[in-house]
Amino acid sequence: MLDYLWTVMLAVGVLWGLFNGRADEVTQGVLSGAKDAVTLGITMLGIMSAWTGVMKIAERSGLINGISEKMSPFMRFMFPDVKKNTPAYNYMCTNIAANVLGLGWAATPAGLKAMEELSGTDVSEAEGRSGGGPASFKGKAASNAMCTFLILNISSLQLIPVNIIAYRSQYGSVEPAGIILPAIAATLVSTLTAVLFCKIMMRRTGKASVTP
Repeated sequence: MLDYLWTVMLAVGVLWGLFNGRADEVTQGVLSGAKDAVTLGITMLGIMSAWTGVMKIAERSGLINGISEKMSPFMRFMFPDVKKNTPAYNYMCTNIAANVLGLGWAATPAGLKAMEELSGTDVSEAEGRSGGGPASFKGKAASNAMCTFLILNISSLQLIPVNIIAYRSQYGSVEPAGIILPAIAATLVSTLTAVLFCKIMMRRTGKASVTP
């Protein structure tokens, strides 16, 4: 759906510029935008590579296991149906820890593996069956753990919003890290709201799974 929306928006913008005799400005905008996109992509690739490497080091050094242990009370509270020290549990802890540190891109692989473990379905196979679109788990329902995990990912508390800091630095912000305190406040509120919503819905459904 979003690809159609963006296509329509771009097409309307270009046609409007041409209709108003601003073909030169449209051309300059396209070239400038392409240049900025490549530059930003290279910047974010470097940041993502560095932090993904840090996460891999943390995993091999046992730091992730230590974080998982510290997260046990929170995990028991939010995911009572997920057993400790299972692959799903470990992937979920890794994902949540990475998100809290602001490493959204580094958290994605662990998040996908966690959903695979929780659903018992290979995400890549499900995407293939659905023609490359969103994964389709036919005949399955999303469990409370899956729904809660997804909602926490969307609302995740971030102590260091690495991606936003990188964007601000790329576009010449005088103080790129000035977003840290507002980001912590905003994501703390969103996370608390998400936790409250998940607990209310779990109590209302009273079932092991809910239809997505």
